Amino acid sequence: MFISGGGTTATSIVDAINNGTLSGIDPVCVIASKETAGGIEKLKSAGILAENIYIVNPKDYEDRSKFGEKIIEICDKHRVQLIGQYGWLVKTPVNVIERYPDKIINQHPGPLDIGREDFGGKGMYGMRVHAARLSFVQKTGRDFTTEATTHYVTEEFDDGTVIGRRVVEILLDDTPESLQSRVLPVEHALQIQVLQEFADGRVETCERIKPLVQGNEEKMLESCKIEAIKNYPNG
Repeated sequence: MFISGGGTTATSIVDAINNGTLSGIDPVCVIASKETAGGIEKLKSAGILAENIYIVNPKDYEDRSKFGEKIIEICDKHRVQLIGQYGWLVKTPVNVIERYPDKIINQHPGPLDIGREDFGGKGMYGMRVHAARLSFVQKTGRDFTTEATTHYVTEEFDDGTVIGRRVVEILLDDTPESLQSRVLPVEHALQIQVLQEFADGRVETCERIKPLVQGNEEKMLESCKIEAIKNYPNG
């Protein structure tokens, strides 16, 4: 499990394994991108041994390839077969992606529409995603929903095939904060579901017929993203 922050999803996954809700998955190691990640202590409390938790900060390596080599070294040591990115804010190095093709999945807190304009991409994480989605649906006056998403990791942010999504209604009085509070437990449940599907060998892709963003709404989406980044500088 790759983490950068509070580790709430990773902890929920470990709890699901411990209580028997999730079977066939063994959390062999955790890689945190910084030593201040709050999820480190949470995962220790959930039962992950300290010796299986690693700090691999990209700032400590001369280039992204070296950063990736360290990640691969740790994963090889633990015979990792699947990687989950849960609040991982670092761009995963290409050599790691090549080492684990279609075996790295990422949690995203909003709807994605691969190959078209959506609520992912560079800078779109955390509260920013909720703020951008909420602003967009309020301005367009349609599709008052958002989604928790799981997708494969590729070289670009949030650009891999979607393999899991769950819809969450947007309420008329929602704020980004209230929306996040309702989406987060859905995100947790979705990640657990997708992991069970991997364990059972029944992962399926999710197709989207109707685009999230119409052609005349692309500039509006961009302004919503810019506004979200400005209002939530720390994500």
